[in-house]
Amino acid sequence: MSFLDPREQLERIKFGVAEFINDEEMLKKLKKGKPLNIKLGADPTRPDIHIGHTVVINKLKTFQDLGHKVQFLIGDFTAMIGDPSGKNTTRPMLSREQIEENGKTYAKQIFKILDPEKTEIVYNSSWIGKMTPQEFITMSAQYTVARMLEREDFTKRYKSGTPIGIHEFLYPLTQGYDSVALKSDVELGGTDQKFNLLVGRDMQGSYGQEAQCILTMPILEGIDGVNKMSKSLDNYISVIDTPKDMFGKTMRISDDLMYRWYELLTDIKASELATLKADVASGNKHPRTVKVDLAKFLIKRFHSQEAAMAAEEEFNRIFVDKGLPDEVPDFEVSSEAQVGLAPLMVKAGMAASNSEASRLIQGGGVQIDGEKVSDPRLKMDLTSGQSFVVKAGKKKFVKIVVK
Repeated sequence: MSFLDPREQLERIKFGVAEFINDEEMLKKLKKGKPLNIKLGADPTRPDIHIGHTVVINKLKTFQDLGHKVQFLIGDFTAMIGDPSGKNTTRPMLSREQIEENGKTYAKQIFKILDPEKTEIVYNSSWIGKMTPQEFITMSAQYTVARMLEREDFTKRYKSGTPIGIHEFLYPLTQGYDSVALKSDVELGGTDQKFNLLVGRDMQGSYGQEAQCILTMPILEGIDGVNKMSKSLDNYISVIDTPKDMFGKTMRISDDLMYRWYELLTDIKASELATLKADVASGNKHPRTVKVDLAKFLIKRFHSQEAAMAAEEEFNRIFVDKGLPDEVPDFEVSSEAQVGLAPLMVKAGMAASNSEASRLIQGGGVQIDGEKVSDPRLKMDLTSGQSFVVKAGKKKFVKIVVK
């Protein structure tokens, strides 16, 4: 167990959370002086995750560091039902084959953050799938339709006449029963999971158990600093991105978002974050340096220390040493032989026409990776995986990324 007293543990646990229910119950649990059962469930509905998904896993690591028992639940049974949270239509049910294939990647990805020696992987088909019809009906009897309709997305669909499948009511019930089966002391989830987590508290009470505390984590904003991190919005960093891409994308975020990412994605403590902000505000630290440290932390976590150092060196070589700004927009192109630089600049929005681009090149106003070019008829071979920065004039920069 942790050497910290219960109140110090509670302070660590609550740092960065959206909502915690509740302090009094948690302190009572912590004062027992034994490891608590900490549950996080995830349905294997997709094969890979981005760093926004790791916010709650990072909080799970806090519990692990404090000496508590972490149970990572793969919802192989509940995934077949489909979580209706935040949905205005019935979610398509996944096949067993899809679930098993997606589930294979989960342990590998979470162990980028969690200690595999201290993490128990469990599957809810181990108990839900073995229930007799009578046991399943008994479980279903613990909740009413009226309580289910208190859930916002169900209420909206009911009032609008949008169909709600009976199986969708079973999702929060079975997730709640998971807490009964595991005798959970605390369950974590995103803010969209609050209703399901509360069902777990109620279900434990119905089965004569002490109710779990619940902790919800905020949704992480993407690189744009406005919308939640999402693959569909292309504002994400995947946990399987290359170190180079992780570094470059992290350096593009705003200073305000930088602190938010520190809070939700790293091991920093509240007092350390406050000191960091004060150092930047006083000029003792440059925001760029703080952002570099964040990028290196993420790369070390998902790759290695060596990869983090190499990514920093490459970034400095391309951007810092050659006077390029941190935020350079990407422009993706397909691999192709003998592409003219002038038409490429037009496609990338750096010039209005080929003649304008040619004049810029001929006048010495164009650089590729810091090297001046002067041939307006220059042609290049674009190879997949290649990238380079084109500078036109004093202020136009575009990073050409060859797919």
